[in-house]
Amino acid sequence: MAHLDSVDLELLAILSREPRATVVALADALGLSRNTVQARMARLERSGVFLSFERSLSPSAMGFPIEAFISVTVRQAELPQITAELHRVPEVLQAHGLSGEVDLLVRVACRDTQHLFDTDARILAIEGVERTETSLVMGEVIDYRVRPLMELARGTA
Repeated sequence: MAHLDSVDLELLAILSREPRATVVALADALGLSRNTVQARMARLERSGVFLSFERSLSPSAMGFPIEAFISVTVRQAELPQITAELHRVPEVLQAHGLSGEVDLLVRVACRDTQHLFDTDARILAIEGVERTETSLVMGEVIDYRVRPLMELARGTA
């Protein structure tokens, strides 16, 4: 991960407010040349600062309005194979390895509750998965965000 200087943080702050800003608009706002901004953007992209564009797409808009978090308990020795199998389940949006009683937290999107039931059953059938517990998402009370962290990093929070 790249070290972010004050110019990088200001560039990211502008992009968080105006994600479709052109390089020319960014250069004007920062008082830098277009080439400098392009070079910084390329370096930030190469270093993994930008997440997948897919994070901004709505599963609901694609016909998958039901979201749930599935807590998965596994046999630890089989975690790499389980992860590979989860990667093949198209309904899996995201999975996190956790410490504690639950080993994985898997976020899924489904068409309806029967689809969710079937998706959970597919996950439970993966060799090495010992137990699942499904929690239906009732609503997102805080959208995914990094702006407060960015303000903290910039010293403006």
